[in-house]
Amino acid sequence: MTSKYPAQLHAQRTLEKLQHLLPAADRAKPQLLYLTSEIVHYRNDTDRELSFRQESNYFYLTGCDVPDSAVLIFHPGGSSATLPSVQAVLFIPKDDPLVTMWTPPPPTLVAASETYDFGSVQCTSDLISAATTFLAEYRDTVIHTLPQTAQFPAPSPEFVKSFGSSSTPAYLLSALSLARLIKTPHEIELIRKANAISSRAHEVVMRLLGRDAAGLIQGPREGGAIMPDAWRIEKEAEAEAVFVASCRREGAVHQAYLPIVASAQRASTLHYCCNDRDFAWGPLVHDHTSDLQTTQPNGTSHGKKFIPQVLLLDAGCEWRNYASDITRTTPVGNGGKFTKEAREIYTLVLKMQNESIKVLKPGVHWDTIHRQNHVTLVQGFLSLGIFKGEEKDVLDSGVSAAFFPHGLGHSLGMDVHDVPPASKPDPAFNTTIPEESKKNPEFYTYLRLRLPLEAGMVLTVEPGIYFSPNLLAPVRNSPNINHEVLARYESVGGVRIEDVLLITETGYENLTTVGKDVDWLERVCSGQD
Repeated sequence: MTSKYPAQLHAQRTLEKLQHLLPAADRAKPQLLYLTSEIVHYRNDTDRELSFRQESNYFYLTGCDVPDSAVLIFHPGGSSATLPSVQAVLFIPKDDPLVTMWTPPPPTLVAASETYDFGSVQCTSDLISAATTFLAEYRDTVIHTLPQTAQFPAPSPEFVKSFGSSSTPAYLLSALSLARLIKTPHEIELIRKANAISSRAHEVVMRLLGRDAAGLIQGPREGGAIMPDAWRIEKEAEAEAVFVASCRREGAVHQAYLPIVASAQRASTLHYCCNDRDFAWGPLVHDHTSDLQTTQPNGTSHGKKFIPQVLLLDAGCEWRNYASDITRTTPVGNGGKFTKEAREIYTLVLKMQNESIKVLKPGVHWDTIHRQNHVTLVQGFLSLGIFKGEEKDVLDSGVSAAFFPHGLGHSLGMDVHDVPPASKPDPAFNTTIPEESKKNPEFYTYLRLRLPLEAGMVLTVEPGIYFSPNLLAPVRNSPNINHEVLARYESVGGVRIEDVLLITETGYENLTTVGKDVDWLERVCSGQD
């Protein structure tokens, strides 16, 4: 993608949302938006730079990744925020030789004008003068800033001194969240790119597990460097390293969130980000023929074998600050095949996801799709014998929330859990909630999207089933559970399958391309594909 990031279009959309939020008396007044960029942060009490990532709202209105920059967006007032009437100025810091001896310099004003979607680019030292000029011409202007909290970059002291008393943080964040909820075509292409890179990275991990399971990876020389063609994945950290390396090789600078790499029963922890444990090994088997030079399949090392288990990998990179979010649960050990119990749970989760994706279209309320996942889970558990009783009674009891505690998915954009003020409005003001949702409030506690779907939304569909000791403790005495049957499944840990979907005018488009069908997964993870 070579076109400029559409900052002016995003400014127009934000101003349109802002006008709907303002009190009627302020809607026709001139508006001034002021945002500052993120700054470079340093590790505690040191001069070591932390990785720089631009603040999302600022990037949405600028497309600019330069630290210590700022933007002013003017609208002279009237009934609409049309593009010709919106004036935007990007402010870039001057090159300071004492700084750029350590770090790359900011772009020149000419280079910034060519790179960013702004008719005017000035030095940050000119910001107060530019704001003063506009405010002198339009004296009843409403000045908007983001809330002055630790979540957002602080405004400059000069701006606070000059205009702080006459500015308001009450409306801008909500307007930005509403604008960001529906993606522009340019944003969709950036999200598509992030998902393509992450899909390939997931497949790299799977295929590396498969090559080793088939005995195709040669062991390294003792004490020597381990080259990539000899890498084995026998620890959570090794799976994470392979995933991140694959993304980085394709130019993705950041992960959209800390990767979740959970093996065996640790897959029951929803946000397990430790990624520091070995895969589960079985008892020692004496094998006097093995040594460091012997090629052995994955899960067979020095007489030991992996216990059959799952590896839940929830990871996704960013591309130009736009996220991906993909989860795959793969078999480890057992020759790269699922156990009977793991296959049954995986198949049920896949059914939950496929049914959800099939009904995605504008107008369908997300609550409705989420609730149907609980219905499908209850039906599946009754078929497996984990649940007992009548389907309606089991569903009404809410016991399924102990196995599927989180929401079906969330809005995704520049942030992996994107724009929560817009995607999950205050229940007191959200008039869209279906009446049926009131029957089981425990189903919706962690649902991060509670709106009817609209074309242009990007969201995840990520059902899961977990056997968490903490979550199961309160339902151990439930009359709706056959605890003897449940015990056979608890070692599975957890299964989650997650794709990123774009809502279109007529339905959906799946932006996640890595496979997930059981047969394909087992062929890949056993080295047969």
